[in-house]
Amino acid sequence: MTGITILRQSATIGGLQDQGTPARPLSQPPCRLSGIDVELAGAGDNKSGIWQCEPGRFERQLANAEVMHIIAGACTFTPTGGEALQIRAGDTLFFPAHTTGEWHVHETLRKVFVVMA
Repeated sequence: MTGITILRQSATIGGLQDQGTPARPLSQPPCRLSGIDVELAGAGDNKSGIWQCEPGRFERQLANAEVMHIIAGACTFTPTGGEALQIRAGDTLFFPAHTTGEWHVHETLRKVFVVMA
């Protein structure tokens, strides 16, 4: 057994679990979050999976570094003290630890992510 997990057609896969709303919403009603966590043997405390967010705005407060690949949707991310970044399906992002800022999701956003421990 290889231990390899394949999520086929991850841009449209169903079965995402409700994850509530962002901790710091900036829009009302707050956007809804959902996702699937994927356990990866040997990854230590790193977290990975698929995450989805409906349109809305919220603050990013994650202290950890993160790598993400956007597989559906569109948004703007404005880092604290920086310029707005237009992000669309097909883009890959590398967030350094302690990156803060504002997400503005225009079209339901879905990403594959790895959050470093």
